Order: sequence, then structure tokens, then C-alpha cells
Amino acid sequence: MSDEKRGGEKFSLRAAYLGIVLFGLISLMGDIVYEGSRGILPTYLASLGASAAAVGLVFGLGDVFSFGFRVLSGFVADRTRRYWLFVVLGYGLIAAIPLIGLARGLWIAVALILAERLGKALRTPSRNTLLSIVGSRVGSGKTFGLHELLDQVGAIAGPLIVSFVMLYTNSFSTSFLVLLAPYAGLAFFLAFTYRKLRDVVREVVPKRVEDAGVAKLSRSFWLYIASIFANTAGLVHVSLILFKSSMYFDWWIVPLMYLAIQAVDAAAAPISGYFYDKVGGKLLLLPFALSAVPSILVLTGGREALIASLAFFGVVLGMRESIYKATVTDITPLPKRGLAYGILDTAYGLGFMASGGVFGLFMSWGASALGVAFTVAVELVAIALLLASLRK
Repeated sequence: MSDEKRGGEKFSLRAAYLGIVLFGLISLMGDIVYEGSRGILPTYLASLGASAAAVGLVFGLGDVFSFGFRVLSGFVADRTRRYWLFVVLGYGLIAAIPLIGLARGLWIAVALILAERLGKALRTPSRNTLLSIVGSRVGSGKTFGLHELLDQVGAIAGPLIVSFVMLYTNSFSTSFLVLLAPYAGLAFFLAFTYRKLRDVVREVVPKRVEDAGVAKLSRSFWLYIASIFANTAGLVHVSLILFKSSMYFDWWIVPLMYLAIQAVDAAAAPISGYFYDKVGGKLLLLPFALSAVPSILVLTGGREALIASLAFFGVVLGMRESIYKATVTDITPLPKRGLAYGILDTAYGLGFMASGGVFGLFMSWGASALGVAFTVAVELVAIALLLASLRK
């Protein structure tokens, strides 16, 4: 019997759900901080003189930091088995976001944005590995779906808090500094979860460092990763949806639009997670097909199209955060799972870097027809790669 199965037996269903909820509360508090900030960051950078292309580049580079370094952090976590250390360090760097309220100048703000994204790279593969262990008796789809639901409660509350602060203070600095309170809540839940779960998790992870080198990543996994990259590259970057929205709506409304994306995400994640456990990887075809829709709406439409794009983007995001991750759990062995999650996230990062840069240029040039052709072609390639992966 594998270590993972033996570890799963140590968790009753009640204990497994408690662990999922605790990780969800950590993510909830973290999302209040950094998702709350993301709704105003494009507008804040624009107020400091950044262009549409510069905003797309900064957020694309942030995604490289956030996603690209996850291969390294996941690999090192698998080799050292120090999953908790990476989780603590990664969540600690979320403190960079409230500090933006004290920053003066564009480049300092950019540096703090990138620091938080680096923290995301450190914590995510290890957190997802721990979460997959804790939820092994529940089902991968439901585990990541429930976690994403709680995560998105924070992603909804954060932009809402920031929106009201902006409305009543009209101050970027105050809007960032108020996020120190949920950061304190994050620290509390992280310490409590570590104390509650560390002993059981320690019995599940590979007993020797060498064990991490035995398992192999399959050809299906690599085809799946290629499909994820193409799918992400063809999806317009959310920062550009918000950037264009700031041209049509008051500044304090833009965070509420980001909130709407998170609300749709919160509903889509647990529902798609439930059905994933029922029907398997075929469900991935739905978000892949839908990914071209928000890109087309943003490139070709005005106010109404921007509002509609929020719903489609939210559905894709919710499914990405639940069933895309669940698939990795199901097709990779535990000793390689941190690395596998890191590779998945690197595919996201490279895809979003391409998306932020390419769609930013399309918008700056007014080349909507070229952008539509690009997103349709790339998403068709993504679907073909996904189908090839599912056949293996």
C-alpha cells in the first residue's frame, strides 16, 4: 500500500474536510489581501504613468515570477520534503501588498508586486501537495473545488473592502494599508493549521529524499501541460479587462468588476469539482472551449461586452482553479507532485506572460480582428493537445 493511501486512512472524512477548510481559511485571508489589491493595481499603475502595454508587461512579468519559479520551488520541496517551510515563507511575502501603501514611485510599487508574486511561487506547489494529501479520502475534484470556494470568499471580500475604502477615502495608500488586518488573520490560521496537521502529513510524505526520484511523469502529463500553456496563452489577461474597464467606469467601480469575476469563480469551482469526480477529464473540454469568449468580448466590445466578459472569465477561472489542479493529482504520483504542480503553474505563467504581452499589444494597436483570429487558433490547438492527453 502506498504512503498516500496509508496516510489517507489516518484521516476520517471529518478530519479530511477540517483540513481542507483550514487550508481554505488560510487562502481566504491571503486572497483578501492580494486579490483585494489586484482590483486597483492596474488603475494605480496607470495613475503613476504606466501605459496599457506597460500594465500588461508588469502583470505578465508578475505571472512569470508567480508561475515560472514554481518548478524550482516544487522540485526543491519534493527533494527536501520541507513543504511547510515553503508554505510559511510564501505566505509571509504577502506582506508586500499592504506595504505598497507606503511606497512612493512606480518602480517601488512594481518591485513589491513582484515580491508578492514570488511568494506565490514559493507556497503554491507545496500547499497544493499538502492539500492533495489531506483531501485524499474526499476526491481530488471536491477537495480543490471546496478549497477554491473558500479561497474565493476572500477574493470577493478583498475587492469589496478595497472598493469601499477607495469610495470613501479616494486614497490608494489607505486602501493598501487596510489590508494589514486580514494579513494578521492569515498568520493566525497558518500557525493553527500547522500545529493541527503537521504530524499526520509527516507520516505520508516520502520517507527518504531519494524516493522523490523514483516516480516518473508520464507522456500524458506533458501533453496536458502543453494544452494548459496554449489554453492560457489564448485567454485575455484579467489585468487588461480591468484596464479597459477603467476607461468606461469610475475607478471605485473597477474593483467591483474584479469582485464579480471572483464571485462567478467561487460558484463554478465546487460545481465543476463535483462533476469532475463523476465524469473525469472530459469535463476539461468545457473551459477550454469557453476560453476564447472573454478574449473576443474584450477585444471587440464596449461597456456591455466588458460586463459579459466577467462572467465567462470567472467560469474559466473557477474551473482552472479546481479541475485543472485535480487532474494533476490524478495523473501524477505523490513523490513528484510538488514538481508536477510547479510545472503546471509554470505553464500558466508562460501562457499568461504571452497573453498579457500579446493582448496588450492588440489593444494598443486597435488590432481586434487579429486578436480574435489569434485566440480562436490558439484555443483550437489547446483542445487538440488536451484530446491527445486524454487518449494516452
